[in-house]
Amino acid sequence: MTQFSKREFIKTGFCSLCGLAFGIPAMGRMIGKNNAGFLAKLPEEELWKWSKEAMYYISTPRGIKCLLCPQACVLKEGEVGDCKTNVNYGEKLYSITYGNPCAVHVDPIEKKPLFHFLPETLAFSIATAGCNLACLNCQNWEISQSSPKETRNYDLFPDQVVKKAKEYQCQSIAYTYSDPVAFYEYTYDTSKLAREEGLKNVLISAGYINEEPLRELCKYADAANIDLKSFSNEIYEMLNAGTLEPILNTLKILKEEGIWLEITNLVVPDWTDDFDMIKKMCAWLAENGFEDTPLHFSRFHPTYKLQKLPPTPRSTLMKARETGFSEGLKYVYVGNIPGTDAENTYCPNCNKLIIKRKGFSILENHIVDARCAYCETKIAGRWEI
Repeated sequence: MTQFSKREFIKTGFCSLCGLAFGIPAMGRMIGKNNAGFLAKLPEEELWKWSKEAMYYISTPRGIKCLLCPQACVLKEGEVGDCKTNVNYGEKLYSITYGNPCAVHVDPIEKKPLFHFLPETLAFSIATAGCNLACLNCQNWEISQSSPKETRNYDLFPDQVVKKAKEYQCQSIAYTYSDPVAFYEYTYDTSKLAREEGLKNVLISAGYINEEPLRELCKYADAANIDLKSFSNEIYEMLNAGTLEPILNTLKILKEEGIWLEITNLVVPDWTDDFDMIKKMCAWLAENGFEDTPLHFSRFHPTYKLQKLPPTPRSTLMKARETGFSEGLKYVYVGNIPGTDAENTYCPNCNKLIIKRKGFSILENHIVDARCAYCETKIAGRWEI
């Protein structure tokens, strides 16, 4: 792949990349590329070009306390939070990820995955370094477990993100790959501008965020896919460096706020493949009003600190899908396994195929005016812009 310097990237305004971007298959059009060490070489004063005062923090006798997420980091002067993006500088909390994404792509919305939200549209996808969790199985660990000082980043401030999204004929902007909680201020300001310009905003997140900042962000969000990593607090602590209850609270808030929601559960062998736990999770979703919320069981591939584990067996994923259906969930999918019907959508009433998918492409769509074309049952989702 052709690589560009930061100066060349800014000078071309993406134009010289257009041929490359539109030549990449439907799985995603890469616009930026991650390389370590770029910001790390900059003098400290240059780094502050990409900073903005954080929106949620207080001063305490022990230092600045971040109020953005349940990690509740307390930072002394010069210290960085668990997210690797919030810094105590001059007795104020600053985000150092503002306007400096390290990944910029154009993706099909189905890749997020969002199967019931504006199908066959494009999402302008951005991410910065950093994450407030530390998952042992993170597929994007090169950026999520890095500081913005350690990744190659580009000048792309909120107004420029919106401009480029429109130029690339995207219907939405997706805040993704690492976690938008780690670049909250950047996500928030970009979402406000995007809403003004008629673009949708999509959050792809682990959902590890406090209620007040989440509800504020919901004013401008349209859809979310939340990674419900397990249904065990103990596993959350050991596998992800988080806890379960805040994620369940996030799901409830997104539903209350009217955000279109889909949920992903990565089935990791020896960690999250316990069927009693999977059944308990699906039952909780059904009992709490999420029966119409699509649930994606996703296949684990060995990566990062769990490279010695095997991929998730196909049979395990299919059994998890059947468990979801048996507990009353209407739309349950299996991801990362090609050649199955488990990524298709079936009418929960007449059971006929209404959306046939192959990879990130849609081969058939039998939904008309948000209803099954065969029996006119309403199909949950956001089907039109």
